[in-house]
Amino acid sequence: MLNRLKSSDHGRLHLILMLVLTFSTGVIDAVGYLGLDRVFTGNMTGNVVILGMAFVGADELPVLGPAIALAGFVVGAVIAGRILRPEAAGWSRRTTALLTAVGVVMAAVAGVLFIYPPQAGAPITLTITAALALAMGLQAATARHLSVKDVTTVVVTSTLTGLAADSRIGGGTGAHWGRRLGAVVLILVGAAVGAALLEVHVGLGVLLTALLSLGVAITGGVARRGTPSPAAPATSATPPTPPRRVPA
Repeated sequence: MLNRLKSSDHGRLHLILMLVLTFSTGVIDAVGYLGLDRVFTGNMTGNVVILGMAFVGADELPVLGPAIALAGFVVGAVIAGRILRPEAAGWSRRTTALLTAVGVVMAAVAGVLFIYPPQAGAPITLTITAALALAMGLQAATARHLSVKDVTTVVVTSTLTGLAADSRIGGGTGAHWGRRLGAVVLILVGAAVGAALLEVHVGLGVLLTALLSLGVAITGGVARRGTPSPAAPATSATPPTPPRRVPA
């Protein structure tokens, strides 16, 4: 199994791994919106829209939760951006470390949720929102660094636009339609799974995303080890000739 991962097509493998994270985003956003007082921790477009409506008092929508989620997401993306800045696009040890951190944060949050059920506006709930949003910011920036076309893992609006505009009906070639449709379907299915798990316990959906994130980190890390390192520049085996001494 390990040998197969190391010898696999890394481009295809990265696509599959990012699609898995897209599914997990659907799960975590369902948990956030339904279990954490109508807050998205992955889809920041949703939070911006909620805030816009909340500012005029529409439907008694929350303000503090979405604002904290936005701040946490930005902080997570900034952290990942600084960590990955020296790295070339693609999978690296830092990529593995960041996605592992996402899984660890999710696992910690799941543990807290199993002990302290969330209550709207409670400090522990707002802290959980911030932690989940920070983890999703880390994930989104890491996925961006991996540059898997049309799969950002946290939003599908642009993906859906590309799917429609580039389709044969839209006058295009239909390129990448499989991954685009897959991303849309997976985030939808993930949201359904998250909502279903919420009926059992609010922590189960977060625990599932933790396991998925850790699985993605481990799989990508193992596959990366199979990538041959660039050859070191050849050096001459002959020692340099010492300079001639000129007699005084």
